[in-house]
Amino acid sequence: MRCGRRRFERSSSGYVRCSRKSVLLRMQACSWKVFWETNGAGSAGKITNCQIGVFAAYVSRHGHAFIDRALYLPKEWTDDPDRLEAAYVPADAGFATKPKLATRMIARAIAASVPFKWVAGDTVYGVGDLEQRLRRAGKGYVLGVSSAHVFHSWGKRQPVAGKAEDIARTRRSSDWKRLSAGAGTKGPRLHDWCYLELADLAAEEFDSANQGLWTRGLLIRRHIADGDLAFFTTWRPAGTSIETLVVVEGHRWAIEDSFETAKNEFGLDHNESRSWHGWHRHVSLVMLAFVMMAAIRHRANPPPPKKTKRRPPAKAKA
Repeated sequence: MRCGRRRFERSSSGYVRCSRKSVLLRMQACSWKVFWETNGAGSAGKITNCQIGVFAAYVSRHGHAFIDRALYLPKEWTDDPDRLEAAYVPADAGFATKPKLATRMIARAIAASVPFKWVAGDTVYGVGDLEQRLRRAGKGYVLGVSSAHVFHSWGKRQPVAGKAEDIARTRRSSDWKRLSAGAGTKGPRLHDWCYLELADLAAEEFDSANQGLWTRGLLIRRHIADGDLAFFTTWRPAGTSIETLVVVEGHRWAIEDSFETAKNEFGLDHNESRSWHGWHRHVSLVMLAFVMMAAIRHRANPPPPKKTKRRPPAKAKA
């Protein structure tokens, strides 16, 4: 939905070293074979039907699990009343883009007082209303953007302007820092990172309840082996380190792991729902089972007790 250590991650088929109440919310989209949206020819060389859902996962040092979901309806569906009625889709569902669905999830999480400080998301979520919503709510974010996304700086000694990929080409070797985005199955997940501050803004400009200075920036990740680049728009309290941003972005693995576990262990994609209600019931039950597993796993694997120094035995009085 990406410190005490919690975050919120978003995805369509989001942890850091800071205060104890820091959280990551991550969003992502997940797709699997169904009947509603037709994808282009895939690796099998044929057209397949699939359902696409937008999911939010909550990530903390205690574990991670899905906390929200929404079924994405293509416009060809929302423009066809007969098709909506046949699938029992509510009349007021309407068309909503994936970023719009994610924005609604953020609003629901905030309304439910879910404690999180950071949001991480894939490229599809890095632009539009979602950024403004998070700024108004006082939440930091690391959101993916395309290489063609345009950035501009203001109020900085060295101006920055242009497409993300063009900005990356102008960076010197000294601008990059090799950092780990977290532990992987084969050790630290190392990449080269570059961070550019674009502007410092007062939080009060977005929400009178928030105070202090926040910084908008561009985070660039470079693959060590092939030099492949990825770009992220960021919003953070002024003074937040690049290491913190890298760790937030690095928790993208959590939602991928959640999808893999939910599909392999709980049958997330083992359904042939033919209605709006059927999809939501199946997915909700899978999410519930996942949360129960995460809670049981956490209780079954408590952290080791802190080591305490032994006091030397007191000498007996003569």
